Amino acid sequence: MSPAGWPVRPAGAGGGTGGRRHRARRRKTLNEQRKIRVAVVFGGQGPEHPISCMGAGTVLATLDRDRYEVMPVGILPDGRWVLTRDEPERLAIVGRTLPSVAAVTGSETGAGPETGADAAITAATAAPVASVPRVLAGVDVVLPILHGPFGEDGTIQGLLEMAGVPYVGAGVLASAVSLDKEYMKLVFTARGLPISPYVVVRDRDWQGGPAAAATAERKRIFDAIAELGYPVFVKPARGGSSIGTSRADDQAALVEAVEGARQYDSKVIVERAVVGVEIECAVLEGLDGGPPDTSLPGQLVIQGGEEFYDFEAKYLDPSGSMVIPAPVPPAVIEEVRRMAAVAFEAVSCQGFARVDFFYTPEGAVLANEINTIPGMTATSYFPKMWEATGLPLPELLDRMITTALRRRPGAH
Repeated sequence: MSPAGWPVRPAGAGGGTGGRRHRARRRKTLNEQRKIRVAVVFGGQGPEHPISCMGAGTVLATLDRDRYEVMPVGILPDGRWVLTRDEPERLAIVGRTLPSVAAVTGSETGAGPETGADAAITAATAAPVASVPRVLAGVDVVLPILHGPFGEDGTIQGLLEMAGVPYVGAGVLASAVSLDKEYMKLVFTARGLPISPYVVVRDRDWQGGPAAAATAERKRIFDAIAELGYPVFVKPARGGSSIGTSRADDQAALVEAVEGARQYDSKVIVERAVVGVEIECAVLEGLDGGPPDTSLPGQLVIQGGEEFYDFEAKYLDPSGSMVIPAPVPPAVIEEVRRMAAVAFEAVSCQGFARVDFFYTPEGAVLANEINTIPGMTATSYFPKMWEATGLPLPELLDRMITTALRRRPGAH
């Protein structure tokens, strides 16, 4: 795999008159050799807002400004889209304080300065949600650095499809399926990927809060989870960054854990705890229609005393690390890479993703989940795995943008 120098060229054939106009415009752009205009969209309305901001800071600081004209676009927690200042250093953790879009708009209300080049920020800040296409007018491609609901679930991807704006990463279907752990597991199983047993707890199964333990629906859930065997891990079905995730060692702890997860999602996944190590593998869409490319896998090492790789270990505890390549037999390395490619294609993914696995003492490899917009922060392992494979972050971003610009117009 050649890590650099991929030519930027128009999308593939097809798409009718609109598609031909789209490709003609791109050919003109490239013939004029002007910079590619990239909108980096970050923030969002979900609980992973600060993680998205951190990733955007890394991306903004890395994109080659000789090649790209970069437009930072933030989404405030109330849903407003704002054109922000290009100040990636303000999108980093300071001590234990997490960043937000407001840090690069001028105030907590998002009101920008009124004079000079920053006047456009004020205008964009005042725009309602319905003006999203206007904010993105004239961009060549959108690079979404968003996580969770309204970012990684197919909603923004559908908006961009309707607006006719090319974007990096998975399409509507792949995003929606991958974020919902129930359907992701169903697809994985259908493609022959081994997974850990689980139980889905839906809203109708858990009515009445902690006091409803004696209901028939609640008893059925307790019985199904008892068959899994304790301990179990309890997660919001449509979330990430381990937010709302906890371990339960008995039924009393299970009730507390489910109530905690339900603060973030009305649907909850309860998984049997797996004895083993966590291994991750990064994936990129293949070039010119080829199969996906996979990185050297890495093994997570937690040294801060956490029970699992939780939010604290991921972002606030510097003692966590990853060993790349994972210290497992070569045959396991190859199997992880093979399964990562299978998972990527199983959900019809595009662009980029990270696939997480468990490797057990018995030598089994279990698929855990796929992340269609993996973390891009300074501590994230998606870019670290590619760097160890020979593709440093600037060239990785080039590859991701290039494949998006080559993509055939239309729904994905």
